[in-house]
Amino acid sequence: MGQPAPTEERCRETGDTCRGLVFNIMRFAVHDGPGIRTTVFLKGCPLNCWWCHNPEGRSGKPEVAYVAERCIRCGDCVRACPEGSLVLDDCVVRDPHLCRLHSRCVDACSTGAQEVVGRWMSPSDVLEEVVKDQIFFDESGGGVTISGGEPLMQTEFVEALLVALRAQRIHTALDTCGFGELNAVARISRNVDLFLFDLKLVDPKKHQQFTGVRNDRILASLRLLAEYGNAVIIRIPVIPGVNDDEDNLTAVSGLLSSLRLRNIDLLPYHRIASGKYSRLNLTYRMEDVVPPTLEHMQVIAARFGREGFHVQIGG
Repeated sequence: MGQPAPTEERCRETGDTCRGLVFNIMRFAVHDGPGIRTTVFLKGCPLNCWWCHNPEGRSGKPEVAYVAERCIRCGDCVRACPEGSLVLDDCVVRDPHLCRLHSRCVDACSTGAQEVVGRWMSPSDVLEEVVKDQIFFDESGGGVTISGGEPLMQTEFVEALLVALRAQRIHTALDTCGFGELNAVARISRNVDLFLFDLKLVDPKKHQQFTGVRNDRILASLRLLAEYGNAVIIRIPVIPGVNDDEDNLTAVSGLLSSLRLRNIDLLPYHRIASGKYSRLNLTYRMEDVVPPTLEHMQVIAARFGREGFHVQIGG
């Protein structure tokens, strides 16, 4: 399971403005909220979802990823590693117990096969990047989405970034699983225009089986946002054999009806991220799961639609 990025601790150490651990800033995103958006991906997540499509966002620390397709097997990275954590065979193999993330292997690699995932940025650093796209936000009704990992693992940084974005009159969205402290969720909600709330499973035991944590805290956050009247779109990743059964769908519709939340995005499971797991030396547990067909997604969408929900397939 990934650990939260030590944002507050780092802020105290540096005496500088708050910093967050960012692993990607993706421009021209059209599935992370309304309009054309720039999505800021943060590292650190308390969940360990079997189907996670951003495994590089799990750990709350910088990592080194190995892209085998770029590797020419020259051995420069192996020779550069002071701990001897790399071995050259058919590909470069890293011993995570020996690696100390000095990143000398990255500096030695001429092809980009070794790359650092995660860099510390201040809110002003991020703002400097995203305001370059403000003309697209203004023209399309878009803005900035903060995603992860789980943004609630870096609450101090996220709050500071949201305030900075609001000062620039940039629309803000927070893509979250809701696993956070309620007081932090309440505080952050004041500067979020739209929550993209990932709801995976309602049954707590099944949620723990497939994500590594129970969902008590998640559901409490969702109830709080509903009570506060925040704009929320519920995002349901549709995972065949995991959460597309009638019991879970009935539980989801009952929960959302009780909270008067009516907007649902159905996100079909896909295998696009499977290659990321090997780059990070992680096990991908969904190899045998077949993505849902469009017809299956339409059946689920129609089911929610008959109950009065506004449903979209895809983000």
